This record gives sequence, structure tokens and C-alpha cells, in this order.
Amino acid sequence: MTGRPEILFPLFADLETLDGIGPKTAKILGQVDVETPRDLLFSLPYAVIDRRRRDTIRDVDLPATLTVEVTVGAHRPPRSRGGAYRIMVEDSQTDFQLVFFHARAEYLNRILPQGAKRVVSGKLELFDGMAQMVHPDHMLPPQQATGIPDFEPVYHLTQGVTQKTLYKGVQSGLARMPDLAEWIDPRQRAKNAWPAWADAMRMAHAPVGMDDISPSAPARARLAYDELMAHQLTLALARRRDRKARGIVTVGTGDLQRKVLKTLPYKPTQAQKRAIEEIATDMAAPERMNRLLQGDVGAGKTLVAFLALLIAVEAGGQGVMMAPTEILARQHLEGLRPLAEEAGVELQILTGRDKGTERRAKLDALAEGRIQILVGTHAVFQSDVAFRDLRLSIVDEQHRFGVRQRMELADKGMGADVLVMTATPIPRSLALTQYGDMDVSVLDEKPQGRKPIKTAVVSTERMDEVVDHLRRAIEAGRQCYWVCPLVEESELVDLTAAEDRFKLLRAALGEGLVGLVHGQMAPADKDAAMAGFQSGQTKVLVATTVIEVGVNVPNATIMVIERAEIFGLAQLHQLRGRVGRGAADSTCLLMYQAPLSEGGRRRLEVLRETEDGFVIAETDLAMRGAGDVIGTAQSGLPRFRIADLERQAALMAVAQSDARALLAADPELQSDRGRAARVLLWLMRQDRAIRLISVG
Repeated sequence: MTGRPEILFPLFADLETLDGIGPKTAKILGQVDVETPRDLLFSLPYAVIDRRRRDTIRDVDLPATLTVEVTVGAHRPPRSRGGAYRIMVEDSQTDFQLVFFHARAEYLNRILPQGAKRVVSGKLELFDGMAQMVHPDHMLPPQQATGIPDFEPVYHLTQGVTQKTLYKGVQSGLARMPDLAEWIDPRQRAKNAWPAWADAMRMAHAPVGMDDISPSAPARARLAYDELMAHQLTLALARRRDRKARGIVTVGTGDLQRKVLKTLPYKPTQAQKRAIEEIATDMAAPERMNRLLQGDVGAGKTLVAFLALLIAVEAGGQGVMMAPTEILARQHLEGLRPLAEEAGVELQILTGRDKGTERRAKLDALAEGRIQILVGTHAVFQSDVAFRDLRLSIVDEQHRFGVRQRMELADKGMGADVLVMTATPIPRSLALTQYGDMDVSVLDEKPQGRKPIKTAVVSTERMDEVVDHLRRAIEAGRQCYWVCPLVEESELVDLTAAEDRFKLLRAALGEGLVGLVHGQMAPADKDAAMAGFQSGQTKVLVATTVIEVGVNVPNATIMVIERAEIFGLAQLHQLRGRVGRGAADSTCLLMYQAPLSEGGRRRLEVLRETEDGFVIAETDLAMRGAGDVIGTAQSGLPRFRIADLERQAALMAVAQSDARALLAADPELQSDRGRAARVLLWLMRQDRAIRLISVG
């Protein structure tokens, strides 16, 4: 099946083929990604108005939307220009007013003649003791009023498109819906009492109360599941393609690992041991490893990664570790060097800065296998970089590394096993969404000897006390980070903020003791500032958030975060994790500017109460929503129209196991249900997945 199946053509026609939608409306809807009847149908109503007819408005709690039959009474035109035009009306028991602004008397007399009976529907409010309906939504003679629905769905509007237009367009879309064969496992559907696809769509657009709008309503849950299922099928197909990609069987001897473990001052945690076993098992298998190593700040991912690289070396191969920035790559180098020396392994770094003969020499050493472990930035992806026998690629801190980039890594034809590491604890539902094609190892224990970090919340008004606290800490030989917020999108404003803080602290603490690092600096200056801090020459490092990931200075025991209330939870947790890496007690000061918003206050409280990154991540998800937690723009996170990741996390897990089970039973999707699933993929615009079946 190379093109879209014919049964779906009506859903993918032009919007203008729907009733009431002309070129102008189609253009406006196109700006919010509604380009076909299918997109319009997937834009479900978010509320419902009860327009059931009642006898009288008497004894109703106002304001309320009401529909009632009235007799039209006297018209009272405005006394002055721009005033209100009022019409008295009476239902079976009481009277109220209809109010119009900028209305033409001639028009109102025509449609609401005195003495006539009319059904009016709209929002009724009390104003100065009088019940008023301003600009009713409907005003019809009783015999025509049957067209007013008892329950009217309310759609998210875009400027220039009315509810009436959307309602009419949706009704016309519903009329041309095909009956599609069922792709959901019959037991799954029966267990949840889910309607068939077309019925679910009709029900979702005809809610008869607020319960029908909730994500748990059977029609909505089914449609959400369809979206998640299509996404998980795509991930499962990608995973299968990676699995089929012939991997390399890599079995370590354990010799080098034992050497390193013997010299460590501490024992690995159970979680670290478990992760290493899982990785070793994957590397020894003929399929290619595709694993995510997820660990909270300070859970000891570096050790696990290094032991995995040693397995590659023990088997006679090479390993590479990639970091998103040069600072991080250099830091990995510093962190791994002592371990590599213990193991007697040749470790090198390659970044965009290596030029000319030096670069050439490194490339030769790599190609000949003399460099056993390479650390680098994405420069290691360049076409002239060749390994003699690459067994393992580790990609660090890549929540910026979506499914698509992972597919590209696979396309490079490197049969090497892949391990992706992240220090951002990801709530389970999002891990499944983003990394559903991978197996996951979680480090959920802190290594021995890591001390808890004291977290305090202080107002910016107490700046002087904070500076005094720093002065005392510096006298005691400690170091401190001072993070300035990225307030505006404009980097210049941030720069001034950071530079002002730098000047103030330098004046207060002494000339050579304060360093500054921010995004606008040349890489060499940035490295110099970082190096000065790492060597202990500067005692305070003023920084914008460039330091959030991976920087390791064990002597730094204080983290001051200014305007902490405007940072996200995950980011605050990452920043706090930069201290508490040495033997001394550490403190994190969250400085806020009053007044605090409700959300800001809640975030600071959560941080004060817990250091568990997974608890923080779940709270973050509940407070902010999925797209924000990973930053949708660069996360490769799909945008679902119906599914709600916060409220329907459990459905995602079900969709993942169903998708994997379907492919296990029917790898080519040729059974009846398999063919139905292909239609689902087309319906959900997962064309890339379909290519994976046809080639896979």
C-alpha cells in the first residue's frame, strides 16, 4: 500500500468541500493547522451548552444560558447615541429584557415584532436587579426553533470563525465519515466499553453534559487511545527496524571493569549494578542495543557509562561518548581520565576545535584503533571520522535528541550499540512517548556518601544577607555558583543582568574572586572562566543557565538561583544538582521577587520538600503540561490533538504494549486487524511508519 487508502479520501479533501466553509474561513483555519475535514473532526469541543427549552426563567440561579419561549413586549430605543436598545419580553411566569447595542431599530422591529411569540436562547444575567439577555444567540419563531440543539458543543475559536460556522462544518464532516475496520484488540475494546471509531467521533461531537467532555468519557478515551496507538506503532516499527539492524555481538571479559571497580572508594549501588547487567546483556545480543539510561542528578551515570565503554574495549573494539557542548565534552574527559588511567585505556577528545595536523593525527589514531575511547561533541559525526571497530555510541543529555535523530544515527550504518543518557528524570508517560522505541534502565538510588542539599527560599530583599553568607563561605574555602535568570528573550538584557550582578559581587567580595560566564562569550573565554572556577582560582561563578548540565566542581557548596520563581521545576532541580558533589554540606538558595504567583510558590515549595527528581518531574508534568516539560519545539514530542498526556498517562502504557503485541503477532500488518492498523497510521498522518513497514 504505497499511497493513502481510498476510504480516507473524503477526510483528506479540501476544507472548502465542507458546508459553510469558504476560502476565507479555510485560510484562517489553516493557520491553526486545520487543513482537512479530518483535522476539523479531531478538534473536539471543550465545553457544552445546555439549550434545552424551559418554561420560565423564574427561580434560576443567574448568570446562566437559558432557552425559553416568550411574548415580545414594548421596544425601548436608546435615549442617546450608542446607548442600549431594550425589548421587554415575558415568559409563562415572569418578564425580562433583551438588550442590543449598535442595533438598527428597523431590523429589531422586523425580527421581534411586538406581540409575537419567539424562542430566545442566550446568556441571562442580573443587572441592577433586572434580568437581561444581551444579544441572544438564537431568536426564532417557535415553529423554526427545532433547529436549536438541546446540547450545543462549544469549539475553541480562532478569530474570524464563529461557533455556528464550526458547528456546521463539523456536522458536514461527520456526514462523510467512512466506517473503518477495527484496529483495537476486541478484548481491549470490550473491557473499556469503547464505541467503534465513527460512533466515537459522532458521540464526541454531540456531548449531552460535562461528563461527555472529560478525557475519561468512553468516546474520548477511545479517540485518545487511537492517537497514542498510532504513535506507539510508529515507535515500535522504528524499534523493530533498529533491532533488525544487525548489531555486533560484544562480550566483555570483565578484566578492565574489575580493575576500575577495585580502585573506587565506594561500592556501586544496586541500581548501577542492575543497569550495567542490562547493558552488558544487550551488547552481547546479535541485535543492536537501543537503551535509555535515566538517572537523577548524582545517581552515578558516568560510572555506568564508563563500564559500558570498557565492555567494548575488552571485546577488542572502541567506544564513543558524545555530549551536546564542548564544555560538557571536556568535563566528561576530566571525569573519565582517572578511571581510564586505572584501566590502562587510551582516551582522547575530538571537538570542532581540533584543526589541521592535530586533528589528522587523532583521526589516524582512531582509524588504526589506537584510541580506544573517544569523547566528543557532534563533530564525531563528520564524514571523515572513521573508527577501526566502533562497538558502542553513548549520547549524553539528549532530551534534545528526538526519534528522528536516533533514526539518523542508525542510518549512518554504524551497527554499534546505542546508549542514550539523560539526567532529566522523565515521568513514565513522557518516557514512553519520547523513548517508546527504546528499552529503559533507571538509576533510582543515590551513591553512598552523597549528602542531602539544604534548600532555602529567600526574598531578593535580603540580598545583603545572602552576600554576607557567601563572604563567610569563601573565607572557609568554599566556592559558589550564582545563577542569573534569562529574563527576556533578548540576550542583551540578560547580559546586563548578569554583568550588573557580577560587578556588585566583585565590589562586595573582592576583585579576583568573581568570574562570569554567559551565552554571548567566545568559547575560549567561556572555557577560561570555567577553568578558573574549576581550579578554585575564582570563588564565585556568576552565570546564566549555561552551567545547568553536567558541570562538576566538588568544592562548590552554594548555589544561589536568582528569580528562581521564573525557572521551571526540572531546570531548578538540575541547577541544584551542581552542588553537593563533595564531602562538605551544601546549600541551595532560591531567591524570589515578591509577589509570588501561585505556580511560582508551589514550585519553590516542591523543591524545598524533596530532592527526588522523579517526584519533581511528575509534579512538573502535572503543573505545566507535557509539551512544556520537554520543550515541545525541540523535543521530537508529538503534538496530540485529543490525547492528554497528563491525564491519560495510563493509556500510553496500554497503547505501547498493544502496539508491540500486534507487531509481534503480525509483523507485516497483513491480517485484518493489521490492515486496519495501516489505515490508522494513514489517518494519523504517520506516513514515515508506513514506509518502515514497506521497506522493513
